[in-house]
Amino acid sequence: MFQLLSLFYYFYFSIVGIYIIFLPKVLSSVGYGASEIGIIFAAAPLVRFVLPFLFMRGLTLSTTIFKASLLLVVLSVLSFFFSLHHFYALLCSNIAMGIGMSLILPFVETIALRSIGKERYGKSRLFGSVGFIVVALVLVKLLSSAYIALDFLLALTFLTALVAFRVEKLSSKEQIGVIKKSENENISIIKDWQLWLGLVLVQMSFGSFYNFFTIYETDHGISLNMTVYLWSFGVFIEIIMFFFQAKLLYGNLLNIIRFTMLATTLRWFLVFAFATNLPVLFFAQSLHALSFALFHSAAISYLFHLYKNKSLAQQLFSGMGYGLGGLSGAMLSGYIYEYYPSYLFLSSSFIAFGAYIFIGLWSKKVKKGEMIMD
Repeated sequence: MFQLLSLFYYFYFSIVGIYIIFLPKVLSSVGYGASEIGIIFAAAPLVRFVLPFLFMRGLTLSTTIFKASLLLVVLSVLSFFFSLHHFYALLCSNIAMGIGMSLILPFVETIALRSIGKERYGKSRLFGSVGFIVVALVLVKLLSSAYIALDFLLALTFLTALVAFRVEKLSSKEQIGVIKKSENENISIIKDWQLWLGLVLVQMSFGSFYNFFTIYETDHGISLNMTVYLWSFGVFIEIIMFFFQAKLLYGNLLNIIRFTMLATTLRWFLVFAFATNLPVLFFAQSLHALSFALFHSAAISYLFHLYKNKSLAQQLFSGMGYGLGGLSGAMLSGYIYEYYPSYLFLSSSFIAFGAYIFIGLWSKKVKKGEMIMD
C-alpha cells in the first residue's frame, strides 16, 4: 500500500504543479486579463471553503461519492479543451475540478493514515513534492502551446484517478476514509477569531504567489525556464524541511507559527523589492521551508492539541485557511496585479504581517487565559 499511496501523491501533486505554475500563464497567453485569471483561480478555494461546512451538516464522504469525484475530475479537465476560450464555461469547469479534487485528497489521506500510519505518512507524501518538481522541469521544456499543458493535465488526471481507485479497492472496510457528521460545540470561530483570522491571512498572502508568481517574474524579464527553477527550488527546500522538522515541533507551536509568519512577510517583501535579482529570489524561495512546510505542520499540530474535535479542526483549517484565504487571496491579487502590478508582493507582505499581529493577539489571549486558570 505504501508504494501505491506514494504513486497517488506523485500524480496528484503533479496535477497541482501544472495547475499552479502553468495554467495562469496559459490563460494569460490566450487573452485573459489578470482579474479574470484571479476569479477563475478563486473557484477552487471557494469550493474548499464550503465543503467542510456541508460535512458538518451531515454530508458523508462515502465510497460512492469518492468514485463519483474521480469521474468528475477527469470529465472537468476534459472539458477544459472546449471551454478554454469561454470565460464562464471555463469557470464552471474549474469549479467542477475543485469539487472533485477537494473530495479525493481527504478520502485517500484517511486511508493512508490508517494503513501506513503517521510515522511513514511523511515519507509517502514527499513523493507529491517530487511529482510537482518533475512535471515543472519537464513541461517547461515542451510548453509551446496552451493545449500541451492541457494534454499533460488530462493524462496525469487520468492516472491519478486510476491509482486512487486502486487504493480504495485495496483498502479494507475498516480503512475506508469516511467523514461523518461531527459536533462542533468545542470549536467557535467567532470566539477564537484572532487565531482563525491569522490563519486565513497567511494563506491569503500566498494568493499573489500561487496565481501570479510565474506571470510576475516573466513580466519582469525572468525567463520561464528560470522561473520554473525558482518554483522547483522552493519545493526542494520544502522536502528537506518535511524530513527534518520533527525536532522543531517539540517547541512552543504558537511561537513557531508566529516565526514562520515573519519569515513569510520577509519573503514577499524580497520578491517585491528584488524582482529581477536571482540570488535574492532564490533566497526568498528558500523561505518556503518556513512559510509553507514548517507553518503547515506547526498549525495542524497546534489545532490538533487545541481542540477536542480533531478531525473537524483539520477540515476547518483547510476550509478557512486554504479555502477562504486562498479564495480571497486569488481575487485580491488579480485586481492588484491588473491595476497596481508593481505593488503585488508588497501587499502580500503587509497581509502576512497582519497574520503575525493577529496570532500575537491570540497568543496573549491564551496566556491571559492560562493566568486566570492558575
